[in-house]
Amino acid sequence: MTAPHRRWARELLHFWFHTLKPSDWFQPAPTVDAELRKRFEPDLLMLWNRPAHEFLGNAQTALAAVLLFDQVPRNIYRETRRSFAFDPLARTITRRALVDRYDLTLPRQQRHFLAMPLMHSEFIADQLWSREYFTGLGRNYGMPHARSHYAMIARFGRFPHRNKLLGRISTPAEKRAIKAGFVW
Repeated sequence: MTAPHRRWARELLHFWFHTLKPSDWFQPAPTVDAELRKRFEPDLLMLWNRPAHEFLGNAQTALAAVLLFDQVPRNIYRETRRSFAFDPLARTITRRALVDRYDLTLPRQQRHFLAMPLMHSEFIADQLWSREYFTGLGRNYGMPHARSHYAMIARFGRFPHRNKLLGRISTPAEKRAIKAGFVW
């Protein structure tokens, strides 16, 4: 496995996979959000307008870029529309990394995060890919979540829980889905 040559990528991978615990990844924690903002927001804002191919030199750099553009914004801009602003770049990097089979050089835990932008996508083609990919990774690596995300997009064409943040009007059925707990 080739280590990333970029400082931000090395630091983010170390922080995400060695400093944080798995319980920190998916549970809101103001201290984690603050640390991510302090350490990685400058990199996010400096790099977000670069072309995807610049992050595809090796699997580790691609993974770090996906974390930077997919996970970091969801933490540091939690509950704002800006948390989704970097998704197009994250999806492009993910798609290319998977086509180029970078994921095969990564452990499952890291493969899970590399593919996460597909699960976060509101495009049905990405959701189909996500469902298939995470099913291959298995139950402990996101498969149930990929299936539930797919179900929301297949049913509504979007994630209803994002509607308020994105200024979209929710239908009665979407409101029931949100009330039933389909919020990630």
